[in-house]
This record gives sequence, structure tokens and C-alpha cells, in this order.
Amino acid sequence: QVQLVESGGGLVQAGASLRLSCVASGRTFSNSILGWFRQAPGQERALVAAISRSGGNTVYADPVRGRCTISRDDMKNTVYLEMNALKPEETAVYYCAADHRAYFLPSLPTANDFENWGQGTQVTVSS
Repeated sequence: QVQLVESGGGLVQAGASLRLSCVASGRTFSNSILGWFRQAPGQERALVAAISRSGGNTVYADPVRGRCTISRDDMKNTVYLEMNALKPEETAVYYCAADHRAYFLPSLPTANDFENWGQGTQVTVSS
């Protein structure tokens, strides 16, 4: 079992950058695929980005491709999400997720592909 704790959210202006961090406890972090999802009020939880076990393969949702970077540091048991040029419509609770069951990163990861979740961190982008 992996426990995940996100940080780095907050209130920013449109066009700003933000880096979210997620620290994991547990022995399976390095053997886990990792992901960032977001959920706005009244909407389903949606993928932002995901990264493979090795870190060599990443997947990004179309709305964020080119503006976001997901990375992992297995020595620190941490996964990061760097977001640039933030938009007001990206206001949401951002969750990190991990799963050690899958060996390969799915080509289109969904929430169902991840077993462990953090409590979320609020990101608010003002116009």
C-alpha cells in the first residue's frame, strides 16, 4: 500500500506557473506507475498526466500537452507536476495517484487504472 500526500497548490493568476509535489510512503513507489488527475466541481476526475515506472514514458491530456511536465524522483519518493500558462478553467482539486499492479503505462490512463490516491490539493486560477 502506498500513501500519497500532495502539496504545492494555491491561488495563482492566469498565465502563472505552479509546481505540485506528491510524496509517497511505502515500498512500492519505484515499482508504480504514477499519475496526476484533477476534478472540478460537478465534473469527473480527469487525467492530467501520467508517467511510467522507469520515467521514460509519459502521457499528457490534450488540454495540457506542451504546458505541463510530469516527472518522478524515486530517491525522494516524489512525483512532480509542473504547470505553465495556467488558465481559469483549470481550477480544480489536483490528485496524485499510484499503482504498482501495472507493468506498463496505459496509452490512455483513467482513474480506474490507479489503486492509491492522495487527498488532493486545491489549485485556483484567477482571471
